[in-house]
Amino acid sequence: MKREISNTHFQEAKTFFPGGVNSPVRAFGSVAGSPLFMVKGKGSQIQDADGNWFIDYCCSWGPLIAGHAHPKVQEAIIGAVENGTSFGTPTVQENDLARLILDNHRFIEKIRFVSSGTEAVMSAIRLARGYTKRDKIVKFEGCYHGHADALLVKAGSGLATLGTSSSLGVPESYAAQTLVLPLNDIAKLEALFESEAKAIAAVIIEPMPANNGLLLQDLSFLKRLRALCTEHGVVLIFDEVISGFRVGFEGASGVYNIAPDLITLGKIIGGGLPVGAYGGKKEIMACIAPEGGVYQAGTLSGNPVAMSAGYAQLSLCLAENFYADLRAKTAYLAEGIQKYSIENNIPFSVQWVCGIFWLVFDKNPQVQNTAQIHEKSSEYFKILYNFLLEEGIYLGPSAYEVGFVSAVHSYEDLDKTIVAFHKSLQKLYNI
Repeated sequence: MKREISNTHFQEAKTFFPGGVNSPVRAFGSVAGSPLFMVKGKGSQIQDADGNWFIDYCCSWGPLIAGHAHPKVQEAIIGAVENGTSFGTPTVQENDLARLILDNHRFIEKIRFVSSGTEAVMSAIRLARGYTKRDKIVKFEGCYHGHADALLVKAGSGLATLGTSSSLGVPESYAAQTLVLPLNDIAKLEALFESEAKAIAAVIIEPMPANNGLLLQDLSFLKRLRALCTEHGVVLIFDEVISGFRVGFEGASGVYNIAPDLITLGKIIGGGLPVGAYGGKKEIMACIAPEGGVYQAGTLSGNPVAMSAGYAQLSLCLAENFYADLRAKTAYLAEGIQKYSIENNIPFSVQWVCGIFWLVFDKNPQVQNTAQIHEKSSEYFKILYNFLLEEGIYLGPSAYEVGFVSAVHSYEDLDKTIVAFHKSLQKLYNI
């Protein structure tokens, strides 16, 4: 596979940007070599600067559920641009997208558009604190909620400790307002509420954690979390930046039939353009300025071009059988890949839900927390990743990132991918 032009671009990029990239994982640090510079995408495939084509399962890290350059989304973007790119005023496009979402999502009564998932989470945390008049928040190991200071924390020692900063530039005193718990552990969750409930403003969780592997939780754990938050007046925030509109139009909230107090959204909601949102119960959302005293603003919030792209893509998601078809394709891919490992008794499995899959370098397909992830996952993934690139398969370049299936991946694409995995696994395990 040729990489000369991408390599040249990367060397130049390193003179412009820290590490040569504008988001760390793009640097290919986890898989070795220089990153590929993409120049074109169409449907399920992308092309790099050297002319190599790949079946794409990164899908811009999840937003492109309708694939690259979908004609309906492109048409909406072009139509909006013809009338101007930004006004800094209310636009009807904001109303249209909000109506589409609220009419089809039981758990969102009011919504506020922002420009990224991180911004949505940051704003939801501030809102929860303003609403409850409390300071502490709770997050879970293995859940990523963007790069807001309060959430760039890791667990310390002990049962459930104050968070410690996991990034330079985050004061320990600020990180200490965040309590960290392991996923799927009801006993530790209950113990924390017993000791700290009166100080907790919010609990934030990915209901389908998908930023450090796909760590699917027991429904009993999520229901107990909902009950404890209700009992103690704590705002429950579901971070559905990944799962929102991906596993169903109502996201994981709808799949599990659990009503959070607030939901944060991103990725798919923007149709490939930068959009985030947070929403939920009317009485909580009423605390946001100008209606309430919690301040949040954004120059490009509700941008008409981004709103138009989001409306076009979410309209596609509402088509009959959209999610049934997406789930069937994801199952076909995951089971087709795993069939080889079962037949050859190799320690490899695929964990999946509708539209999302994750490669597990173990025979245990039920990884639910970070402690259960095989210690050599990164080492194995690096090797497998480069084998797959040679076979024309593009994944996100990290062992802990998930893959995404889009509505436009064909069964021919899936069959080619299954064969590519079989060949690559054969090489990896010397079969």
